[in-house]
Amino acid sequence: MIDKNILKFPNIKKILFLLISMTLLQAFAIVGQACFLAAAIVGLWNGQPLNNQLARILLFAVCFCTRHVVIFFRERILDRYAAEQASLLRKQLLTKVFRVGPRVIQQNGTGNVITMLLEGIDQVENYLHLILSKIVNLMIIPWVVLLSIVFFDWKSAAFLLIIFPVIIIFMIVLGYAAQSKADRQYKTYQLLSNHFVDSLRGIDTLKFFGLSKKYGKSIFKTSERFRKATLNTLKIAILSTFALDFFTTLSIAVVAVMLGLRLIDGHMLLYPALTVLILSPEYFLPIRDFSSDYHATLNGKNSMSAISEILAIKEEQVKQQALPIWSSQSCLKVHDLAFSYEDEPAISEVSLTVKGYQKIGIIGLSGSGKSTLINLLSGFLIPKAGQISLNGIEIPSFSQNDWQKQIIYIPQNPYIFRATLRDNIAFYQPNATVEQIDEAVRVVGLEQLVSELDQGIDTIIGEGSRSLSGGQAQRIALARAFLDKKRKILLFDEPTAHLDIETEVELKERMLPLMEGHLVFFATHRLHWMQEMDQVVVMDHGKIAEQGALENLKEKNGSFVHLSSSVGRL
Repeated sequence: MIDKNILKFPNIKKILFLLISMTLLQAFAIVGQACFLAAAIVGLWNGQPLNNQLARILLFAVCFCTRHVVIFFRERILDRYAAEQASLLRKQLLTKVFRVGPRVIQQNGTGNVITMLLEGIDQVENYLHLILSKIVNLMIIPWVVLLSIVFFDWKSAAFLLIIFPVIIIFMIVLGYAAQSKADRQYKTYQLLSNHFVDSLRGIDTLKFFGLSKKYGKSIFKTSERFRKATLNTLKIAILSTFALDFFTTLSIAVVAVMLGLRLIDGHMLLYPALTVLILSPEYFLPIRDFSSDYHATLNGKNSMSAISEILAIKEEQVKQQALPIWSSQSCLKVHDLAFSYEDEPAISEVSLTVKGYQKIGIIGLSGSGKSTLINLLSGFLIPKAGQISLNGIEIPSFSQNDWQKQIIYIPQNPYIFRATLRDNIAFYQPNATVEQIDEAVRVVGLEQLVSELDQGIDTIIGEGSRSLSGGQAQRIALARAFLDKKRKILLFDEPTAHLDIETEVELKERMLPLMEGHLVFFATHRLHWMQEMDQVVVMDHGKIAEQGALENLKEKNGSFVHLSSSVGRL
């Protein structure tokens, strides 16, 4: 039930020590309030005036207040700690996704990764809060209460001690069933999120081919599977809660009957009997609290396990070197670069020489290696072979901090966060001024979108809020790039693949000025972009078939001309 990764969180020992100390104080307060309440009731039962019970009532109130003050401060500590660790975990996950790059998205699915970053982290935060509180309570309070009951009546304590593991065993059996159902539910949830996001992305294409209704039915079937999995999990959770309540209530009833019979026979006094009766529900309260939140902790544990799997993805350790900032005098040389996906060659014998601010067009059919080359240049992938030299400095791969800090990477589908349009534009430059953001809006042509939004640039967009077209999302990505004046290397991976030709032509007019004064690698299968490139690289089956200036490639009548004739002329 407890994920071992919890023990790796920062300051966890300090938090556990605080929780244990506060829970011990809470346990003693529980025993104290039971003793003083029983004493006051017995005093009144014996005919003593109320004034004589004021001291006991006051002590009961002190214990009662102490108990709930401890709970209040413990919850505040756990709230703060869980929020801090969730924030840290989100940063680690984002850093890992950015560092590993598209590989983690391909392995886990876009929808799943987004769900992890949004709902998954929140579930882990809730899990941390619940599990630490419930487990410490379960470890301390029942045993302090049981020792107190031993002092008053060892027979009742013996019965409670015997029945406790029986309930635990029963809960373990139900717990395994709930775990199995929860695992199945989480897998179905991952499938649903990936399926839904992919369908949304391709909705225009699906409509064009008349397949939108078919995919609507597919989403309905997937959501039905998730609904059934959720209901099955809830059935087990409700059954376990009912069973626990039944057994604990029955156990308290048995204790009450035993005490009552001994009171009638005169073998026991009222004060210890009443104290034991008051303490018996407190003995079972921690396990009942634990059971009531068991389903929530299962969801959090599953989310934490999924996040841990991503964080545990191995990255090849690359020796970091100090690299110069790219300038008009810089030179990059790549020789015989090669990469394979699980022993399946993706690219090989790739050699490039780039100087200063150039626009390099990378073209080829699907599967020719364009995206793999972009991912290698961005440092998301580590080459299996090849030599890389930057201004004469030899580096093993592009996974260098000094290189990646100079890169702006624009994929096919830029992610739009659930935030205002202003915050989305300034996501990588949060200190950008109003004037700078307004200029970025004007340069990339977002004025029409701003005018359509109810609250202008301060309207919430993304993740179920105001929907955007593919062209609008790309404009926002370009605006982010425009705001970052320091990064001089632009990597485009099929940025217009999902846009219609009219939108692409309009967007092209906005993109070209932004490329000036930058080193640009532009991977695409749309050949009209090559007219704007200083150098064209033709990829074919993972190798460079041709490279050079556009006019030279036309004159050669080689791979470029053959590609042009197969997909459409310039």
